[in-house]
Amino acid sequence: MTNFWKNIEKPIISLAPMEDVTDTAFRELVIRISHPKHLDVLFTEFTSTDGLCHEVGRENVIKRFNISDSEKHWLDKTNTKLVAQIWGTDPDKFYRSAKFIADEMNFDGIDINMGCPVKKIVKNGACSALINTPELAKEIVLATMEGSNLPVSVKTRSGIKQHQTETWMNHLLETKPAAITLHGRTQKAMSDVPADWEEVGKAVQIRDENHPDTLIFGNGDIESLDEAYEKTRQFNLDGAMIARGIFGNPWIFRPGYQPGLNERLNTLLLHTQLFDDYWQNDRNFAVLRRFYKIYAQGFPGASKLRSSLMQTQNREEVKDVVEGFRERAPLITDV
Repeated sequence: MTNFWKNIEKPIISLAPMEDVTDTAFRELVIRISHPKHLDVLFTEFTSTDGLCHEVGRENVIKRFNISDSEKHWLDKTNTKLVAQIWGTDPDKFYRSAKFIADEMNFDGIDINMGCPVKKIVKNGACSALINTPELAKEIVLATMEGSNLPVSVKTRSGIKQHQTETWMNHLLETKPAAITLHGRTQKAMSDVPADWEEVGKAVQIRDENHPDTLIFGNGDIESLDEAYEKTRQFNLDGAMIARGIFGNPWIFRPGYQPGLNERLNTLLLHTQLFDDYWQNDRNFAVLRRFYKIYAQGFPGASKLRSSLMQTQNREEVKDVVEGFRERAPLITDV
């Protein structure tokens, strides 16, 4: 097994797996507008092991693992690594899913979602609920390792209702995963309180005392690359994962860069093109609207442009709205 995590210069910076966000079109866009020195790893959207192991269900969920030819080109060009993230509750299905990913797909690693706090998922014992069933969690990690020759990592939280960092990290570290990303919030906290980075730092101390080969990454409230690097220094981390910070700045992996209006609009159109060319009718076009909010900000007329983009139904309508905005831009002021 080649553990790519060991071959990346530290600190390792990644973009988090996010539902309806980190599909092949957005991942490619991020690579294209980022500096390769500052973006090391990307993750897929999280994908159900139940679906992957179901004869009929696989056809639907496997789309979350799709990699376009153009994304593959950019991954190879920049040497950015791509990791498949999976979730579920049955160790046997993790084994079978891992085997399928290793044998049939083109990923550099597998990550296990033990952090998603969504109540309907937690209610079924999956993701962050596994913090309360550590023996099952360990079975899942070991089964995933057994099913694949790829490095296995875990993304998780610091507890359920309160921080359980010490006991939980000790349990996970027993399985010796390649890496653990710790989000400094409990499941109950969702995203309603600031991330507690002292808990992330505590995980590093526990790792150092028990299983020094596992990499520890921190996650939570990182709004800039400078902040990511500062967190890694402050808490002696191997790296950091950026999530919602990219919604404030899609160019977050290109430090100090301030795109002009035309580049913002061109990036918006490029994302639309990549999405439409690849997915066509296989994915709801309305998914793109959340992205338009991140490109159309910080310039006069942005709020009116966003409002118009929220009404679009297809690529041609988006192009018409943007080109119409370009023509009127010198006359527009924000309200």
